[in-house]
Amino acid sequence: MHLQLYNAPPASTSPLLCFRSLSCPVSWRSEQASNRARPLLHVYRVFSVATMVVLTGAPAVDHIPLLRSPDSSDVFSGVPVVDLGSPGAARAVVDACERYGFFKVVNHGVSTDTMDRLESEAVRFFSRPQADKDRSGPAYPFGYGSKRIGFNGDMGWLEYLLLSLDDASLADACTVPSCAVFRGALNEYIGAVRKLAVRVMEAMTEGLGIGPADALSAMVTGEGSDQVFRVNHYPPCRAMQGLGCSVTGFGEHTDPQLVSVLRSNGTSGLQIALRDGQWVSVPSDRDSFFVNVGDSLQVLTNGRFKSVKHRVVANSLKSRVSFIYFGGPPLAQRIAPLPQLLGEGEQSLYKEFTWGEYKKAAYKSRLGDNRLAQFEK
Repeated sequence: MHLQLYNAPPASTSPLLCFRSLSCPVSWRSEQASNRARPLLHVYRVFSVATMVVLTGAPAVDHIPLLRSPDSSDVFSGVPVVDLGSPGAARAVVDACERYGFFKVVNHGVSTDTMDRLESEAVRFFSRPQADKDRSGPAYPFGYGSKRIGFNGDMGWLEYLLLSLDDASLADACTVPSCAVFRGALNEYIGAVRKLAVRVMEAMTEGLGIGPADALSAMVTGEGSDQVFRVNHYPPCRAMQGLGCSVTGFGEHTDPQLVSVLRSNGTSGLQIALRDGQWVSVPSDRDSFFVNVGDSLQVLTNGRFKSVKHRVVANSLKSRVSFIYFGGPPLAQRIAPLPQLLGEGEQSLYKEFTWGEYKKAAYKSRLGDNRLAQFEK
């Protein structure tokens, strides 16, 4: 079952953007720019005439970066696929984490009904009048938000719900949406995806040859674990058709937690950066899940697993809805390379820190910043 949200309003009436004169230069974020602190936008001229995306209703003019529109040549056919029910799943997970920091999971055990129910309720929520959605916000940091990502100037073509999950009671944690049916769908889905995350992390420990089996998963299941769930809606941006560029839905970044588990509807838009810096498009698959290695897991494996840089390019024709579970440890959890993974004479590449310290640093940074740099030895 494919769910569609709503038709995008004409560009002249869209609440998310307006267009200045076609003589304005296009605002780009350079794909070759350093991850270090830099201005939000760089000018990168590829068209003689282009448009500038400008948010309305803001006290100052803010820009949403534009990117070259993906085409068929950008589609990455090499996304690792892990069948969790296969005998070789553990080895396949480790191989994917070492090579890409990213993989697709099939035979995952989450029912289609559970996935469809939450997708349907999310569609209903984001289709509500703006005033209704605003009652679930603002996102400081949790609740409903739109366009602004974090507190440091990052912007994206999206609206979202960000939820903090209470390990003791998911029902109490998911109180932001006013609809009880939506809360029920969230609780059911999050419970299933948490179990999936545990299976994936236990496969990691098996493949790495370390013990106990819950050496990693206990960090996200134990008391005080810091778990977050995000529902993103990227409306279609039809005003970009024919211009050769697309609006950035969510800017390039890595996830700071241990792992994140993502599912979306059938609309593409997710891109990952390969080791050589090339950005590639991930084929959409609404029946599967995608797992990202986070910064904290990179440190725990002393760089053996690499956190994957990724972003979302907004579609000009279709809405994209995505659901992301972020598994983080308790704030006091110390993050340092696991001794079992350090070879004889091998030195740690990172200074030890707590998850709370790293989370604080992440909140102070821009999306594209290399947050781990300050913790490298």
